[in-house]
Amino acid sequence: QVQLVESGGGLVQPGGSLRLSCAASGSFFSSSTMAWYRQRAGKQREWVAFIRSGGITNYADSVKGRFTISRDNAENTVYLQMNTLKPEDTAVYYCNTFPALSAWGKGALVTVSS
Repeated sequence: QVQLVESGGGLVQPGGSLRLSCAASGSFFSSSTMAWYRQRAGKQREWVAFIRSGGITNYADSVKGRFTISRDNAENTVYLQMNTLKPEDTAVYYCNTFPALSAWGKGALVTVSS
C-alpha cells in the first residue's frame, strides 16, 4: 500500500518562505514523476509543480519563479520550496504521482496571512 505523508505546513506572512516535504513509501518512487498539488478553499485541487525521475521540472504559471520542486530518491522524498508567498497561495498542499494515481495523503495546510 502506497502511503504519502506531507509535512512542513504552517502560518507565514506574505513574502515569507516555507519548505514542504513528502515522504513516500513503496518501490515506485524513484521511477515515477512526482508532483505537488494544492486545494484552495472552495476550489478544485490543482497541479502546482512536477519533477520527473531524471530531475526535469515544470511549474504552474501561478508559482513559476517562486516555488522550487526537488526530490531525494534515496530517501523517497519530494520537496517544495515556496518563496515570496502570497495570500492566494493559502491552501492544503498534497503530493502524488503525476498524473495522480496513488491515494491522497492528509496534506499540509499552508496559510499566508499577516
